[in-house]
Amino acid sequence: MQRPELLGDRYELRGLLGRGGMAEVHSGWDVRLGRAVAIKLLSAPLSAQPDSRRRFDVEARAAAGLSHPHVVAVHDVGEYRTTPYIVMERLSGRTLADALDHGPLPDHAVRALLDQVLSALSAAHRAGVLHRDIKPANILLTEDGSAKVADFGIAKLADSADTMTGQIFGTMAYLSPERIAARPATVADDLYAVGVVGYQALSGRLPFPQENLAELVRAISEGLRPPLAALRPDADPALVDVIERALARAFGSATEMRAALPGGLPVRPPTRVLESPPVDPTTRVVPVRRRRRRRPVIAAIGAIAVVVMVVVAFVVDSASRPSAPEPAGSTTSEPSPPTTSVLPPPSSAPVPTDQQGPPKDRGGGNGKGNTNGHKPKHSQGG
Repeated sequence: MQRPELLGDRYELRGLLGRGGMAEVHSGWDVRLGRAVAIKLLSAPLSAQPDSRRRFDVEARAAAGLSHPHVVAVHDVGEYRTTPYIVMERLSGRTLADALDHGPLPDHAVRALLDQVLSALSAAHRAGVLHRDIKPANILLTEDGSAKVADFGIAKLADSADTMTGQIFGTMAYLSPERIAARPATVADDLYAVGVVGYQALSGRLPFPQENLAELVRAISEGLRPPLAALRPDADPALVDVIERALARAFGSATEMRAALPGGLPVRPPTRVLESPPVDPTTRVVPVRRRRRRRPVIAAIGAIAVVVMVVVAFVVDSASRPSAPEPAGSTTSEPSPPTTSVLPPPSSAPVPTDQQGPPKDRGGGNGKGNTNGHKPKHSQGG
C-alpha cells in the first residue's frame, strides 16, 4: 500500500471535512507527533491571487498569535504545491450552526456561549485583531460543550492594510449598519455580530431573516426587527437586555459586554482604585514617630535625675558630719581633699542648716540637669 503524500514532510492529508468560500478543510494526521489535526487549504483558483494569499496569511498570523482556551489553536503553516495551508487543532465536535438546526438553546447555554466567545474576542482585541466574521458556522463546539472561535480568514491585524473604506467583508446577516455602509471595522462590529448570534441562539431565528439582499440591507440599516423579548418572553430579562444592547452598539469592549452578562464579573474602571481610603499623613506618620522618639529621651532624663539625687544626697550627708579630731602630737595638718561637684542639687533638695548662704550655681543652670536654662529639645519626627 502506497504511503500518502505528506504536506511539509509531516502531515497526511485525509478526508474532506468542509468547504467554504476561500478554502477547504481536511482531516489530517501529524505523523511526527501522532495526533489528529485539521488542515485548511486555500482553494486552487484563489492560490494564484496575491490578495487571497495575503488574506490567508493574515488568518494564520492572527490565529497563531492567540493562545486562548476558546480560540482554535494553529499548529503550523506551510505551502503544498504552491497552495498555502494552515494546520489547526482537530475538534471532534460540531459547529454552533449545526446545533441551531435543532432549534433555540436554553438561557444558561446561551449565556455560557456568549461568555466564552466574548472571552476569546477580548484576547483578540487586546492583541490588535478584529475577527470581522463572527457567526454560528465559525464557532465550534467541543465534546464537553465549550465554544471555540475559528476562521480568522478575514481578520484585520493592527499592522495590516487589508481593510479599506469601501470594501465589505463578512456574512451579510451578521454585519452591522456601519459595516454595510462600508465604514472601517471596529470592535463594536464584532460585538454586534455576537449580539446577532445571541439573538439567533435564544430565539431560533435571525433578527433580519430577509433573503432579498436589498431588503436585508434596508432592514439592518433601519433596525427593523422584532424585539427579542417578544420572541422569548420566558428568557432571562438581563440576558435579553445584553443582546439588545449589543445590537444597539452600546458596548465599548468585549470585556464590558461580558461583564454585563447575568453573573458576569464587574469591570474595573480605567482609573486605578485604591484598595483602602487614603489616610491623613499628619495622623499617620507624625504621632507614631513622635512617641517612638520621645520614650528613650524621657527614660534618659529620669535616669539622670535619679543619679543626681543620689549624688547630692551623698554630698549633703558628707557635709553634715563633724570633722574627725586630729591625732595628738600632730604638728602639721593636712588639708582635706576638695569635694568634686557633679551637678548642682535639684531645687527641691533641702538646704543644709550649717551652710552659710545659698549654694553657688556653678553651671548657671536651673537645677534640673540642663545647662542653658531651657527645657531639653525633643525630636519631632525628624
